[in-house]
Amino acid sequence: MRILISADMEGATGVTCTADVVPGTEQWQRFRRLLTGDVNACATGLLSAGATDVLVNEAHSAQRNILIEDLDPRARLLTGRHKPLSMMQGIDTRVDGVVFLGYHTGAGADGVLAHTYLENAITEVRLDGVPASEGRLNAALAAEHGVPVIMVTGDDLTCAEAAGYAPRAATAAVKECVSRYAAICAPPQTTADLIRTAAARAMATAGRGHGDAAAHVIEVDFDATHLAHAAAVVPTVDLSATRTVRFTAESMTEAMKAFKVVTAIAAAAMDGIYG
Repeated sequence: MRILISADMEGATGVTCTADVVPGTEQWQRFRRLLTGDVNACATGLLSAGATDVLVNEAHSAQRNILIEDLDPRARLLTGRHKPLSMMQGIDTRVDGVVFLGYHTGAGADGVLAHTYLENAITEVRLDGVPASEGRLNAALAAEHGVPVIMVTGDDLTCAEAAGYAPRAATAAVKECVSRYAAICAPPQTTADLIRTAAARAMATAGRGHGDAAAHVIEVDFDATHLAHAAAVVPTVDLSATRTVRFTAESMTEAMKAFKVVTAIAAAAMDGIYG
């Protein structure tokens, strides 16, 4: 049984603010250790319950956050940027389940450091008309490959949201959201036990099925008109409202690649503090 861990950082143990997750800051260096601890707890639980291979894909920012020198030696690490499937790189390698570790709620929702890809310029993303976090988008991509989402960790709102896109997934809430930048956090000794126990339980739902590619529609609401206009220069991407773009793709894989292009162009169109 081969399991992929997609490891984001905003939903890791103790993380509550920008400095905790921005590469190069003193706080980021500190929370890299806690993220690595969450990953190790997850790997331990998965392996104790029958996993034979655990591949950890870095899914946050520059995708060089986990401390490989402290990683469980039974796991493998996929680190670095410019991966075709980004947060979900490895989902197409015949894995039997995927864990969303350190995830968060989506743009426009309550939750610690809630966002979807861009930290503060997107106000909502919709997949086939349904508000979509990174978790929902990535779950749709996993389903296209026949891979179940077996576990989700993050704050309590992230775990609650997961019931909508991965109802059979085990969850481990490592903190309770108070606001976008505040949470009631359990210490790493406690969250390690929570994650390890949930991971062992999650293996009961692992098992690759039959995936089907289907067309999907993604809509993105921006907080400023110029970002939508910039993104609309991409072929197949239409300006559907003053601050909204919309596109259709023949598969979720193609939809996510197009979404990456849209967000990259929008990010490049921002200008200083005015965005």
